[in-house]
Amino acid sequence: MASSTIASSSSPFINKVQKDMGLSAFSSQPPFSLHTAKKRNSRKITCVMAPQQTERKPATSGSVKTAMTMTEKILARASKKPILSPGENVWVNVDVLMTHDVCGPGTFGIFKREFGQNAKVLLGTDSHTCPARAFGQFATGIGNTDAGFLLGTGKLLLKVPPTLRFVMDGEMPDYLLANDLILQIIGEISVSGATYKAMEFVGSTVESLTMEERMTLCNMVVEAGGKNGVVPADSTTYKYLKDKTSTPYEAVYSDDQARFLSQYRFYISKLEPLVAKPHSPDNRALARECKDVKIDRVYIGSCTGGKTEDFLATAKVFLASGKKVKVPTFLVPATQKVWMDVYSLPVPGSGGKTCSQIFEEAGCDTPASPSCGACLGGPKDTCARLNEPQVCVSTTNRNFPGRMGHKEGQIYLASPYTAAAFALTGFVTDPREFLQ
Repeated sequence: MASSTIASSSSPFINKVQKDMGLSAFSSQPPFSLHTAKKRNSRKITCVMAPQQTERKPATSGSVKTAMTMTEKILARASKKPILSPGENVWVNVDVLMTHDVCGPGTFGIFKREFGQNAKVLLGTDSHTCPARAFGQFATGIGNTDAGFLLGTGKLLLKVPPTLRFVMDGEMPDYLLANDLILQIIGEISVSGATYKAMEFVGSTVESLTMEERMTLCNMVVEAGGKNGVVPADSTTYKYLKDKTSTPYEAVYSDDQARFLSQYRFYISKLEPLVAKPHSPDNRALARECKDVKIDRVYIGSCTGGKTEDFLATAKVFLASGKKVKVPTFLVPATQKVWMDVYSLPVPGSGGKTCSQIFEEAGCDTPASPSCGACLGGPKDTCARLNEPQVCVSTTNRNFPGRMGHKEGQIYLASPYTAAAFALTGFVTDPREFLQ
């Protein structure tokens, strides 16, 4: 298994846990000032006016007087403040509000469009309003009350989170996907290890990931309790957006001397395929260590594992094996665009076959209409919902009791590669049996 440690104090990054971050209570300053005129027997409000402000944008990079992380810079810009520190409470101007009907499985498709509008702060009424973070944005879920306030004012009071930095280096093995990376991290820090903190992902491994893989990485930040999770924009980001928007975008990056609450370093080249066993995303285990676990079904879908590349990865395993699945295998695309790709894009090395054709040959269920599907359970007639106490391997994001339906169901979280291998054997299986 890949090693993971908190870096030593000699690291160029400030990675020692900062116990005294100056966390403060909610600010007592009102959002506007009242000017009053005194009379002998009365006090009358004569005018109401906002204090004059001169906008001072934080530097995007380079030498600055007070160094900041990416998340701090994004919130500083949105609150029109030159400097912010963890623990401060600020009124943030929000660029985009999304409601649940497009915020679940459709998140990454919608985020591509909103990113082109130079959005920096994106909030949605779904805890998985997070794939936008792969584009270097601040994106997080809020409740309906906050959403209502935001609709009326255009802003929301947010506390600036401290940042954890995760450095992942080494060549990504061809049998791993981003699901394995984030399961490794969550297994290391636990489901509460990043509570109300930002998670920043850097390193050569992260730089090698596609945009959809980065979305997977950021999508599951909330499973560690994270408030925000970001990947610095690079050439991969701009290439991905080139034919999707013409709106200029100015990225921000953490300063060299930015303060990080702590830093974790992972060497990915030796990491093996992972699963999260019931009933928590941090119940990490090697797939090969669970080979005696018999499964009842496989589910490929959700905002975490229902993207175009997830289905291409699943088809790659089926194609390499040349076998049929041994358990019911459900396929639920995240968006209409993904559903169309499943039926139209040729799978590399297949001689022109599409994912849908390979899935049919492998004996999978017909790809369902785009939706959140069984990821969050739902009514009993929801596609692929667990209505019995079965064992399911899923590319979704949570495996708490009752998450996909039946409260006695058991859910193993895995990458599309690993889930596809499970489908072919009917047992928890290391995907290297079919990919090498």
